Amino acid sequence: MANFERFTELKELLAGLEADADKFYNKGNSAAGTRLRKGLQDIKNLAQSIRLEIQDSKNSVAAKK
Repeated sequence: MANFERFTELKELLAGLEADADKFYNKGNSAAGTRLRKGLQDIKNLAQSIRLEIQDSKNSVAAKK
């Protein structure tokens, strides 16, 4: 279940960026754009980590067959 918790963390990170996205795109706040870029980089890194865990899990199941 720990892996699903990381997926939930990913969703929460994305939801947390909504306010900064609104401030940047609709109000022109450049500081919000900086925060948005950093948050998206964090999402990218977490997503890559989750992808690797999934692939490792699939490979270990396939190796046991």
